[in-house]
Amino acid sequence: MFTSAIVLDKPHDIGLRDVELTPAGAADVTVDVAWSGISTGTEKLFFDGTMPPFPGMGYPLVPGYESVGQVIEAGADSGFSQGETVFVPGANCYSDARGLFGATAARVVLPGSRAIRISDALGEDAVLLSLAATAHHALTLQDAIAPELVVGFGVLGRLIARTAIALGHPAPRVWERDPARRDTSEAVEVIDGADDARKDYGAIVDVSGDPTILDTLVARLAKGGTVTLAGFYATPLSFSFPPAFMREARLHIAAEFTSADLAAVMRLVDSGRLSLGGLISHRADAGDAPKAYSTAFGDPHCTKMVLDWRRNG
Repeated sequence: MFTSAIVLDKPHDIGLRDVELTPAGAADVTVDVAWSGISTGTEKLFFDGTMPPFPGMGYPLVPGYESVGQVIEAGADSGFSQGETVFVPGANCYSDARGLFGATAARVVLPGSRAIRISDALGEDAVLLSLAATAHHALTLQDAIAPELVVGFGVLGRLIARTAIALGHPAPRVWERDPARRDTSEAVEVIDGADDARKDYGAIVDVSGDPTILDTLVARLAKGGTVTLAGFYATPLSFSFPPAFMREARLHIAAEFTSADLAAVMRLVDSGRLSLGGLISHRADAGDAPKAYSTAFGDPHCTKMVLDWRRNG
């Protein structure tokens, strides 16, 4: 069985082509994808060729961990039924391409244990569940305290702010350098960090991806304050020790979200405490993928690009 998929054959060489799917087993589900989100973090690093090496990396690869679709076949041991709507946080189901993270395709095969059953009512907004789970993970690390400042107001920054409020914390302040992203209806104060005189933040969450930012953030901490790195940093980070020493600064690093984070986010969404709405800025047919990726990675007004697969099965 073959499917259309987004394939990165090498850096800066991306397109839509047919790839062969591995056969589904008794514990697997086969999903026809309706929508996929484009990540401007990890996928951009793969596209640029700047992603640091880690296990499973290589080309050609099918990217993506933000897909939504309908189960068309359900194995006897999968726990699903045909016709159910699911979120796909990744798939490794191709015989002629690496599945890293493998969900940006018209059809995918994955273990039922990885698929997340969701309501049809979420529609395309469900592609944001991975980012929402990433936000939840950063906010619930061991010894984490409520963020008073979020740095960066792309979609992940917005979801961190929304999730913090959904968890019952006060609304954090947000720093954003790009004026186009400071115009928001979110329930938070968004300012340029250069205009902020405060230097006693107890907890800062950074999603800027800026590897040079630590000295700036440490200088804004209260004694014993925490900086949580929730973005992804392609180059080494460093900081000046004396200011961090004087403040007894603490550094947290948030890794990948877990299934528990996805479950917690689904509860917040289902209860109405967390909204995923209003965050998708751009949409494109999957057949126009090269142009869509160019827009996602190069247009500062594009906060989230979604590919529509419904005409590219």
